[in-house]
Amino acid sequence: MIRRWLAVIALTALCAAPAMADRLKDMAKVKGVRSNQLIGYGLVVGLDGTGDKAPFTNQTFRNMMNQFGIILPDGVNPNLANVAAVTVSATLPAFAKAGQEMDITVSSIGNADSLRGGTLLMTPLKGADGQVYAMAQGSLVVGGFGAGGQDGSRITVNVPSVGRIPNGATIEREVESPFSRGDTITFNLLRSDFTTARRVVEAINGMLGPDMAYAHDATSISVRAPRDPSQRVSFLSILENIEVDPAEEAARVVINSRTGTIVVGQNVKVSPAAITHGNLTVTIQENPEVVQPNPLAQGQTAVQPNTQIAVTEDPARMFQFGPATTLNEIVQAVNQVGAAPGDVMAVLEALKQAGALRAELIVI
Repeated sequence: MIRRWLAVIALTALCAAPAMADRLKDMAKVKGVRSNQLIGYGLVVGLDGTGDKAPFTNQTFRNMMNQFGIILPDGVNPNLANVAAVTVSATLPAFAKAGQEMDITVSSIGNADSLRGGTLLMTPLKGADGQVYAMAQGSLVVGGFGAGGQDGSRITVNVPSVGRIPNGATIEREVESPFSRGDTITFNLLRSDFTTARRVVEAINGMLGPDMAYAHDATSISVRAPRDPSQRVSFLSILENIEVDPAEEAARVVINSRTGTIVVGQNVKVSPAAITHGNLTVTIQENPEVVQPNPLAQGQTAVQPNTQIAVTEDPARMFQFGPATTLNEIVQAVNQVGAAPGDVMAVLEALKQAGALRAELIVI
């Protein structure tokens, strides 16, 4: 009976999906379905004289040799040129099972010149709880390249001290997921918005029935779901393909003061205002002149500075914004007066101070 009900819901979802809308899987993430970061410390060997000379590298190498039953005498410095100490990082995907493989990133933490051609020795990868979740080992793939000469000159392409190992770690421990617990599935919106949360609830209830979904706040929406894991997977597959029209963004203007980039949102409007745009240009030009003494004067050739300063002031221009001016009208007005990005920043900030800019102004 439940399978037939799920099939009817799936058919309804395909037939009733509105056009030009976003899928729920593109708007939200399922609570509890997340990845986890792993990190480890190990050694890369087999380098072509590009290893590091850090003291912790020698200490790590000694500890490794002791595990193999080889004890180096005290006071003996191995001076390894083909070994480098590295950190190994990886992202453990959600629902990853023991025996599966994942990619890893290997980064030098000493003064190694390059990891090209190296091999990572067996390295345990731990989570935030200190438990080992994977074991990493393999040959590195390095996209960078570096070369140097005996005179100290050197050329480097990309970053040779960082490499990757595709499928270089084997998962040894699984992370327990709360996906199958409880009677509900909770979706967390990627962009918090009360209107979008309400529309998601209405779309789900319109398909499954009243009171099947409810919103906790502007981010979280819970849906009553079956407890059986197989049924829950099918149920979630239907839910994540529901299409919802997201709410429009709030009116916002973002200004990057370093690059001069200005981004104006769609709903930005301006109250009636008149703006004068002027431009003052100061040009300073240095034209040094060479002063040559007479042949018998026994003088010295000298350079005499010659500075020319010019001030140019363009005629002031004024343009007017009418009531409820839209984004398109703002762009046209700015283009007509030929304002530069810096001038536009000043205009927007002045409008904000005057209370005529009906949007949030963010300067980064």
